[in-house]
Amino acid sequence: MSKRAVLEVIALDVEDAVAAQAGGADRLELVTDMAADGLTPSPRTVAGVRAAVDIAPRVMLRLADGFAAGDVDRLAGVAGELRDAGAEEFVLGFLDADGGVDLAAVERVVGVLDGCPWTFHRAIDRAADRDALRKQLDGLPGLDTYLTAGAATGVDDGLPTLLTEAARQGEPGYEQRILVGGGLRLDHVPPLLAAGVDAFHIGGAARPDGWAGPVSAAAVAQWRRVLDASR
Repeated sequence: MSKRAVLEVIALDVEDAVAAQAGGADRLELVTDMAADGLTPSPRTVAGVRAAVDIAPRVMLRLADGFAAGDVDRLAGVAGELRDAGAEEFVLGFLDADGGVDLAAVERVVGVLDGCPWTFHRAIDRAADRDALRKQLDGLPGLDTYLTAGAATGVDDGLPTLLTEAARQGEPGYEQRILVGGGLRLDHVPPLLAAGVDAFHIGGAARPDGWAGPVSAAAVAQWRRVLDASR
């Protein structure tokens, strides 16, 4: 039997986390302030979510809109606070002014994570050279996933890139799981699954009332059914 595809849902709070788990999500991306495309939540929120659900939250490490690291010492301190609150998985990604990976900032924060698994998020979709970024990050402790739409504008435009990168799985810089998100729709799922992609990330698709409303367990369950039926 083929392995179940991973479904990750963006959660802003405990209510979202409970609904996502009820709908069949495997994992959460825990953030705050979606007006800034998702920033670091409070330690209190992390602790509440950990207490409320069994599925793992990947906690965003991003203190301001954009993809610059900003105050790296502060960021590293926040990462430590989140670990103390129970966070064991993370999401991060920093670029320099030229669109290259800010390797010094990434390495500084990853050092605080001390081997915790983490996702390099959609900063890859704004990178000047995706392949170079992957190869520079290759071998960093804990990096197991890239969250990507294949293009800054979303999966519609990025699908060819996603399929190409899926075909390179296992090459140096391409050992990590591809987690597809960013304008993802149900009709994108069949070609991605056929290419070997086995992880999907939804935000607005889990919220029929938009970002002002909560995650809908029914909406998540629809995605779960489609993913399971397509395997």
